Amino acid sequence: MRALALFSGGLDSMLAIKLITLQGLEVTALYMDNGFGATSEHFKILRHRAASVGADFEVIDMQERYLQDVLFNPKFGYGKWFNPCIDCHGYMFKTALNLLDKFSANFVISGEVLGQRPMSQRREAMNSVARLSGDEENLILRPLCAKLLSPTKPENMGWVDRELLLDISGRSRDKQLELVKKFDIKEYASPAGGCLLTLEHFSNKIKDMLNYGEKLETSDISFLRYGRHLRLKDGTKMIVGRDEKENEILRSLKNTKFENIDISPNIGAYSLISKNSSYQDKLLASKIAITYAKTDPNLTYDVFIGSEKFQISPFEDKALISKYLIR
Repeated sequence: MRALALFSGGLDSMLAIKLITLQGLEVTALYMDNGFGATSEHFKILRHRAASVGADFEVIDMQERYLQDVLFNPKFGYGKWFNPCIDCHGYMFKTALNLLDKFSANFVISGEVLGQRPMSQRREAMNSVARLSGDEENLILRPLCAKLLSPTKPENMGWVDRELLLDISGRSRDKQLELVKKFDIKEYASPAGGCLLTLEHFSNKIKDMLNYGEKLETSDISFLRYGRHLRLKDGTKMIVGRDEKENEILRSLKNTKFENIDISPNIGAYSLISKNSSYQDKLLASKIAITYAKTDPNLTYDVFIGSEKFQISPFEDKALISKYLIR
């Protein structure tokens, strides 16, 4: 008998898996990669966490379909920012249910706790998620709060002993932390949203793209994660790295929508600008780029965008740039 687990890498999903593996069942932890959670650099950590509670680990790439099917037209709307939580959960469960045969599994579990999150983990929301997922056979089990919910097929069929499941509810983490000690779990993520779509500054970057008629594609998501994002006078998008680490990441990303802003000599932040920008926006972007570099406001610098060269001085005060920042 095998279960598929929706696995975020957080404590609740680890505990849900542990409760099932303790009953002698096999579990495959599925990380649903919609592009707005962990990056590939963190997958090794997630694999280790899944293994520590007895589960295999798989990454399911759903980025393209998520943008098309969920993000921009959620049936149940958004949360505080740009987060379509109910539709997102429903879509992830639907994806997992469709993978049961592939992994020779029998049902799906998650680490959800009744009442923990105001949008997606209310009883009414959980029922909506079940309908969105197409769970006609009642195969979705939530081990941490199962005793507060109606029995599912895995319980009714005796695949899982309901008496060994839990009745956790609300936002307190006390019971979860007791289980950490009981199960001797050494490493886990601190409680957090985890999803970039729940963050105001990230959501505002997406809204800005939509306001300017720009289509969000999977290749854009990585760019949205890093750097200062600015919208210039004629509608040009500009990105400026905040530190050397972000500079290196931005250099490594591939996107046909941008071109580099090169400063001579090569100093300061790494900057990008939308292709086919107006001359005035290129001039402004050049001035912004050297302002974020190690430059002297009293000197003139050579800045190159494509084949064009600009000789320009920095702003005397970075505060003059603030009106262009997307916050």
